[in-house]
Amino acid sequence: MRRVLAGLTILVLLTFSLSAGAQDAGPPIADEADRVDDVVVVARRAGAPMWTVTRGESTVILVGAISGVPRDFAWRPEALQAATARSQRILYPTEAQTSMSDLLRLLWRIRTITRLPEGTTTADYLPADLQARVEVLMADENDRWRSQSLVGLGFDLLEKAGRERRGSGAGTVVRRAAREARLPGEPVGIVRGDELVEGLISDPPAQYVPCIAAAAAAAEAGPDGAVARLEAWRSLRVADVLANPLDQALNLCWPSGDPEIAPVLREQWRVATQTALAQPGVTMGVASLRILAEPGGVLDQLEAEGADILGPDWKPEA
Repeated sequence: MRRVLAGLTILVLLTFSLSAGAQDAGPPIADEADRVDDVVVVARRAGAPMWTVTRGESTVILVGAISGVPRDFAWRPEALQAATARSQRILYPTEAQTSMSDLLRLLWRIRTITRLPEGTTTADYLPADLQARVEVLMADENDRWRSQSLVGLGFDLLEKAGRERRGSGAGTVVRRAAREARLPGEPVGIVRGDELVEGLISDPPAQYVPCIAAAAAAAEAGPDGAVARLEAWRSLRVADVLANPLDQALNLCWPSGDPEIAPVLREQWRVATQTALAQPGVTMGVASLRILAEPGGVLDQLEAEGADILGPDWKPEA
């Protein structure tokens, strides 16, 4: 239970400290066209899925990031670092803005957040076949998991699937390179902490049954499935990443799977990309790979609008 509480607290209080627009953007650009061509060529060599979108004098480089890239996982970040340094501004993922009152409310309602309603167990919400699979997966745990919230159970199953809580992926590389180059950056949007907490308190347990089904499948695949996801990402096999059981589970479990939060995140990236394409120069955006490449995602929308997109294939083969 302490793991569940810690995980919830970390996720709710996840707030990045960015200096949006407060830093020097660097020296004047002598030849903008040459600069854009240069950064596009460099971006193509990056060891992470990246797409270059152009419209008139505007260029947006979209970096498809995934969570949980271990610090010792070998991939090629050098070209991504170089492309970041050649950009003029950076778009970062949505921030969670929290306050002390949000934390106090979280602690005050922690029983509601971490436990199922009094007198119920997971068997009251999960289909019998899914309950049986979870029983097998949780056989080495004490029986308290039966009465913990489905959000917490989802976290536990994802850990059994080999999910890395912390790592050093594309987002970390871009932040460091942007800091060294003194590039301005800003999040594409804000999600308020009280909205996150309210969802955890009021969402019915049955809402997270799809999360448990996906997380169980990921746990059954085990650490090998997590490794396959990393390999697909490093190899730019975008459709394989999105089809991976662990990636699908992360998309369905809290917070990404929250029905109130998920549409907001996707709309924020759609609007931010369109805004960047209306500005001259080069903008780099670090977004969830799924938000960019899922059916109907940012890349599909841009393609439908006739944008010129260069980068790896993102659609599964027919």
